[in-house]
Parts: sequence; structure tokens; C-alpha cells
Amino acid sequence: MIKLDILSDPICPWCYIGWSNLTRAMEARPDHPFSIEWHPFQLNPEMPAEGMDRRHYLEAKFGGKDGAVRAYAPVVAHAEAAGLRINFELIARTPNTRDAHRLIHWAGLEGRQTPVAVALFRAYFVEGRDIGDHGVLTQIAVDAGMAQAVVAALLAGDADADDIMARDAHTRGRGVTGVPTFVIAGQHVLSGAQPTDTWIAVIDEIAEQLRDRHA
Repeated sequence: MIKLDILSDPICPWCYIGWSNLTRAMEARPDHPFSIEWHPFQLNPEMPAEGMDRRHYLEAKFGGKDGAVRAYAPVVAHAEAAGLRINFELIARTPNTRDAHRLIHWAGLEGRQTPVAVALFRAYFVEGRDIGDHGVLTQIAVDAGMAQAVVAALLAGDADADDIMARDAHTRGRGVTGVPTFVIAGQHVLSGAQPTDTWIAVIDEIAEQLRDRHA
């Protein structure tokens, strides 16, 4: 297997789109070589722990509703092309995602990382749920087969919070400034929501290299 590290944030629409495009490529090439691991990168590391009213967030980041509409227009177009519907109108709060990243980390220890990462995307972008809320995070964990009492107890404390922040800082220190970022075999980097055809070409190239190596 070939390690595919995915640096992302659950509230990043391009990460959701990028994952969808990659998924379609892997479905088209079911013998793909990827072993996937998710890594933390917070779009808003200075976000208050309780999150922020989304309207206030958009006004601060984009200068108001009109600026937000212009910024998100290409997101909506690419999401539709990827077969996704993003319900921005349902999102009431922009959360701090540190706890969501902690949940993704714990899910990885149980071999449930991708289902939890994808469930976080859907909860936020499709259902408009506050994925900074511990109750919402616990339910997502339970739905993925994780133990409710364990996850709730972990979220109530600071377990692995410093580790998440250190990993985020390490990533930025290596020059990553945005997500999604995909790292193949620890060497080759693809940035942004790459189209499905690009991923199919990457998978085919890797498969050819592996065949040549074992010929």
C-alpha cells in the first residue's frame, strides 16, 4: 500500500470537494494502492473555543454578505460538479475545530478515521450541525461505532489537544498554507481540490510504477 496523508479541516468546503473527487477516483480504480491517514489543519486557529455566529464570521472575513457570496460562488459550482450539495444557509455557527480534529485522531486509533472525517463534513455542510458541540461530536462518534462514554469523557477534558495544535504548527512550519493538501508516499504533494481525472491518472501512474518494479 501507498500512504496518502490528507491535511484538512472539517469546515473547509474545498476539503469536502477534494475528498469527493478522490473518492470517485478510488471507486473507478477499486484496486487503488492508497492507505489513507487524516491530519489536522485549522483554517481558523484563533477562533474562540465556543465558535462564532456565522454571519459575524462572514462579515469579518469577507466584508459582508455580498463578499461571502462572491467568495463561495466557485465553491458551490465545484461542489455541484462533484455531486455534492452544500447547504450554507443551514450553517448558523462557525466552530472552532480543535475538538473535531481530536475526534478524528481518536477515530484513527480505532481504524474509523475516514468514516468519522466524512461524517463531520456531512454534519457541517449538509445538515448544518455545530461540529464544535460536544454532543454533536459524540453522536458522530457513536454512529461510527465508537464508545459513547469514552468519547464524551475525552471531549470533556484536554486529551491530545496540545498534540493537535503541535501537529498543526508543524504542518505550517513545513510550508503548508492551505488545505486540502495531499501527500503521497511522504514525497509528492498535491494541493487543492484536484479533479477526479487527475487522481485517476495518479493512481494509474502508481500502478504502472509498481508493475515495473515487480516485473
